[in-house]
Amino acid sequence: MKHQTELKLTLPQRFSFNENLRYLSRSTNECMFHIETGSIYKRIPAQPFSPLVEISGEQEGAIVIRYLDKILPQPEEINDAVTRYVRDWFDLDTDLEPFYELAGSDPLLQKVVNEFYGLRIMGIPDLFEALCWGIIGQQINLAFAYTLKRRFVEAFGEQTEYNGMKYWIFPEPHRIAERSVEDLTSLQMTTKKSEYIIGVAQLMAEGLLSKEGLLQAGGLAAVEKQLVKIRGIGPWTANYVIMRCLRMPAAFPIDDVGLHNAIKHLLGLDQKPSIAHIRQLSSSWGDWKAYATFYLWRCLY
Repeated sequence: MKHQTELKLTLPQRFSFNENLRYLSRSTNECMFHIETGSIYKRIPAQPFSPLVEISGEQEGAIVIRYLDKILPQPEEINDAVTRYVRDWFDLDTDLEPFYELAGSDPLLQKVVNEFYGLRIMGIPDLFEALCWGIIGQQINLAFAYTLKRRFVEAFGEQTEYNGMKYWIFPEPHRIAERSVEDLTSLQMTTKKSEYIIGVAQLMAEGLLSKEGLLQAGGLAAVEKQLVKIRGIGPWTANYVIMRCLRMPAAFPIDDVGLHNAIKHLLGLDQKPSIAHIRQLSSSWGDWKAYATFYLWRCLY
């Protein structure tokens, strides 16, 4: 089979590269990729090394991935790993037609679906990165969460340079499992968050927690039950990870403040909706609660 220096991924219906790019551009402090002139530049975690790629938009109904590394052509196993990662990241294997049909007649979702047409749940394919991001973001604003993530990645991740820019690979669990709490609190993380992240890293380094294991656990309720047993992971963090990493569309972080604020804004309420009210509003969402939540979040920024 001929080695490739460029990959093309066919796009599904109901997909907008530009809408997803706008979502990815919402923070100027993102450290895991760089966006310039309509393209995304990112190192993709793959073994035996992590290639740097440029991901550009819809050309004849495809996402185009170009390798920027000097090591060319890439081995076929690298092509396969990069393809899997990007398909997962952009959620290309989900048919959104049922969600759009549902949302089209839902008073709360109609507006956001029209406004952000083609948006996908941009995922976090790496379980450790997803768990760390969920823990870091607990009870702080988004801007400070991005600052803490950058400090964490720059302190413990691996980087390469290209055209004067640094490109990072998220720290691997075994590297964090060996760290002290003080190593993380020095980044201005709280003691508890530092303990939680190190604890998760140790579980993963010891093989007691893995993405594959969770996916085989037997469905949403079983996965949530496993995750909330881990210190530092409550229902919100569990559902956030299930939604953005494990790709279970019924995941529903119902206690999320952003979700509450979005509903308050869209309905013109004087105060945040109660959980009972949110359950009533979401009663027809079925197994699309994750997508409904993601679209509602999107109207906030």
